[in-house]
Amino acid sequence: MFLTQQDIIELTEWRRGLHRTPEISGEEAGTARTVQALLASAGADRTVTGIGGHGVAGVFEGGQPGPTLMFRAELDALPIQEISEAPHRSQIPGKAHLCGHDGHMAILAALARGLGRQRPRRGRVVLLFQPAEETGAGAAGVAADPKFREIAPDFVFALHNLPGMAFGKVALVEGPVSCASRGMRIVLRGKTAHASMPETGLSPVNAIARLMPALTALGSGGPMDEKFAMVTITHARIGEPAFGIAPAHGEVWATLRTLTDAGMDDLVVKAEHLATEAARASGLSLDVTYSDVFRHCENAPEAVAHLRRALDAEGVAHDRGDLPMRPSEDFGHLGSNAPAAMFFLGAGERHAALHNPDYDFPDELIGIGARVFMRTLRDLLG
Repeated sequence: MFLTQQDIIELTEWRRGLHRTPEISGEEAGTARTVQALLASAGADRTVTGIGGHGVAGVFEGGQPGPTLMFRAELDALPIQEISEAPHRSQIPGKAHLCGHDGHMAILAALARGLGRQRPRRGRVVLLFQPAEETGAGAAGVAADPKFREIAPDFVFALHNLPGMAFGKVALVEGPVSCASRGMRIVLRGKTAHASMPETGLSPVNAIARLMPALTALGSGGPMDEKFAMVTITHARIGEPAFGIAPAHGEVWATLRTLTDAGMDDLVVKAEHLATEAARASGLSLDVTYSDVFRHCENAPEAVAHLRRALDAEGVAHDRGDLPMRPSEDFGHLGSNAPAAMFFLGAGERHAALHNPDYDFPDELIGIGARVFMRTLRDLLG
């Protein structure tokens, strides 16, 4: 084990410090400064800042030429009120690290300590602390940033803790591991009328009543194969809260979800066709926009093979678990630039679920995740 007991104590406290001061997507400036200080104290050869927003990357150079390995963690927290009574609970109302990104950062901080004491024999290691994972904008912003070319990896690795799975066990598989998804906002506009004479206006009521079940019927889940599709209505609004006005404005928000990006392209075409037909039938204007766009996350076989060897060497039990899974992860954007793989680290079968208000990252996972990553990079770089 490359970490001492004192390291674990200090890294745990560092993680809990992040937990006390969460910052949501796009607002991670303070968290980024904390990471920069950590990388400086660990002796990173170079720190790249402002990548794709508040992203930070620490670079550790090997002694000889070789491949570049990137390990990624996320900076952002969630806009959810924490209800934990832990001493390190969030001090920021309405914001909290309820997905474990603080723990993922601590795992990379552990790598930084180990690399500061012993550089790789060859190549280089890049520790990427990525912004805005929760909105799907972060990895895409990082990959599009010209600064990313300075640290372009030959392999990219990541992990995510997973409540509901045995503590310390790993789920890992080749191919798709998490879904593509996007938020679809459908806006319909007509003309108001007096509620006693609705026929003199153009109301979106019938269009929305038609749209919601039709959208849902495009995908109701099922087996996690290439045909998997799911549409979830998340919000709807018609007119104003008044009794005297027949409405002119309506909105439907839906989350589209498929196993693959190709499946998403097909689902978008179908959903937009339904919206167009519903608007035309009622004489309404239509506006469709998208947000929270996630590509599907694909594990490359060669990257998975490196992780499996490391897991075996470290004695960490692993299988495919319940992969692929329905939730989305923006790590998929980084996988378009180099072979990539993400594994899922069990947080305990009875642990509070991700995004729940009582969730907290299990500190005991810091050492496990760090050992697997360190073994991976030592096997590849020496």
